[in-house]
Amino acid sequence: MGEEGQVISCHTVDAWNQLIQKDKNKLIVVDFAASWCGPCRAIAPFVAELAKKMPHVTFIKVDVDELKEIAADWGVEAMPTFLFLKDGKTVGKVVGAKKDELQQTIIKHTGNSSTSA
Repeated sequence: MGEEGQVISCHTVDAWNQLIQKDKNKLIVVDFAASWCGPCRAIAPFVAELAKKMPHVTFIKVDVDELKEIAADWGVEAMPTFLFLKDGKTVGKVVGAKKDELQQTIIKHTGNSSTSA
């Protein structure tokens, strides 16, 4: 379906573990989606745009049907769910295809990262 920007599609538990370890000190935005989910498909181009504009943030897409155990581990119950991870911990969560909230949450967690103790 065209260019997905810098969004990394994650298809295995091993890949997931590597991705969240590798970029631990960066903000990681995880898009938990499903191929059958209309809102997930609708917001995907927006997420790809954000990924292009924000190279300092790691964007990962997880298909909940493909990686059910990861979705379950992180308490994902609705699609799309965006989790914001830093240092392996959840620092934020947006449930639903809410573009403004998604963008604001990313800015919130990247904008003040330089002031952390």
